[in-house]
Amino acid sequence: MAKMKRFFIYLILSIISIVSIFPFFWMVISATNKSVDVTQGRLLPGTHLWENFQTLLETVDLVPALMNSAKISITTTVLSLFIASLAGYGFEIFRSRAKDIVFNILLLSMMIPFAALMVPLFRMFGQISQVFPGIGIDTIPAVIFPTLTTAFLIFFFRQSTKMFPREMIEAGRIDGLTELGVFLRIYVPTMKTTYAAAAIITFMLSWNNYLWPLVVLQSPENQTIPLLISNLGSSYTPDFGVIMSAIVIATLPTALIFFLMQKHFVAGMMGSIK
Repeated sequence: MAKMKRFFIYLILSIISIVSIFPFFWMVISATNKSVDVTQGRLLPGTHLWENFQTLLETVDLVPALMNSAKISITTTVLSLFIASLAGYGFEIFRSRAKDIVFNILLLSMMIPFAALMVPLFRMFGQISQVFPGIGIDTIPAVIFPTLTTAFLIFFFRQSTKMFPREMIEAGRIDGLTELGVFLRIYVPTMKTTYAAAAIITFMLSWNNYLWPLVVLQSPENQTIPLLISNLGSSYTPDFGVIMSAIVIATLPTALIFFLMQKHFVAGMMGSIK
């Protein structure tokens, strides 16, 4: 009976794994085939990978789009980690009734869809453009500022901070460290797995962000890689082999970061759950 149970468990897990991996497999295979082969559902590797890549470089400005996405994602990730971890640390370490009310309101904000905020944000940045053109509509900062941190990220750091030993904080205060010194010299190095997990989540969300850049970015030289791929697919006769090549290239940075930090990601997520 135990063997049959284990067999069915492994069978279900194998099916789920195949279903999860198949889109990536199909994406890579399609990048090596012509557009007509992709539309016909060919699942065998082709010989047109380099040809599709050359066509992609000739059709669009791939490198500027990648650089724009990299600047936005790296800046957003670094600033978000600092702001969210500082907020999560403060919400957990310093207790007060008013602080708990603010935190509950912050959690309620997670129920508001971003689509409901786009029009007010666009109007706000439109007004900012009149005073500070460098951070208004059609600029990289306009993409970064609304996504600097999220209620989920603050909640994630607060949950992880619950596991942080208070004795280390007290020891730092006894040694004469300020609260900022305790945070930077004790909390940050100790919580590196939480930072790694949060960095992966934030980077992936920022790299794949499509809706807000679509609204706020108007110049072709400012477009990100999701917008570039969308433009490839909106042509009258889209070349699916070229589109899949662009998607493969766009997937590589996030996949690389995840695999490099996978162990820290799992440890950080487990620490937050506990």
